[in-house]
Amino acid sequence: MSNEFSGRALIVVPAWNEEAAVAETVREIYAAVPAADVLVVDDGSSDRTVECAREAGALVLELPFNLGVGGAMRAGFRYALRHNYDVAVQVDADGQHDPSEIPDLLAGLAHADIVIGARFAERGAYQVRGPRKWAMVVLSKVLSLLAKTRLTDTTSGFKATGRRALPLFAEHYPVEYLGDTIESLVIALRSGCVVTQVPAHMRPRRAGNPSHSPWKATVYLFRAGFALLLALVRRWDTTVKQAVPMAAPPAAEKRMSS
Repeated sequence: MSNEFSGRALIVVPAWNEEAAVAETVREIYAAVPAADVLVVDDGSSDRTVECAREAGALVLELPFNLGVGGAMRAGFRYALRHNYDVAVQVDADGQHDPSEIPDLLAGLAHADIVIGARFAERGAYQVRGPRKWAMVVLSKVLSLLAKTRLTDTTSGFKATGRRALPLFAEHYPVEYLGDTIESLVIALRSGCVVTQVPAHMRPRRAGNPSHSPWKATVYLFRAGFALLLALVRRWDTTVKQAVPMAAPPAAEKRMSS
């Protein structure tokens, strides 16, 4: 782990029917950040995602039914807060995020409350085209103005959340479509959190097929614009309740002592 970060980090992996990829993703994370704990939040999978994650050594939180990425991440943030972690890092289960870049995100928290792994920032060859690209450009420009810094990839799911933003997201992380990206950043910025980015690679999916198509990209354009508009005009209650810390989870204690 980076020398600039010495706290307790929880790597949160939201997973829905990822039995073919989740185990290797968990093993990669442990190899990249051995001092961290890995929590796979199973989002109502109907396959062997839970068993594969446990066999790879991850902590597993099982949701009774599919809530989407936002719901899974809110559960992960609550778990991190109640077990007194300093940082929660979101990593996709499908292998597209490179765990070797997690230390870069953690190092960025020395100067910010949220650090985005940006796919269009001088690293890698990841590209999108058409309506999806247009939506991403508009979203990044608007949110850059709010953040008072240049953000090039505000829809990235590869993010680190620090101690100040953890209770905020544990209480208010949006579960609606695109809420885990657009609305969550608006909430954080309106609450005074500092958001920045570091360059990150985007790799091919380890298993499964991407859900994008020209029609879905066009729908994404309009949904993204609508979601941004709602996020900007909505009155957010960012009151944060005091969380009650809990003991470290048994599986984590066992792994740390082995």
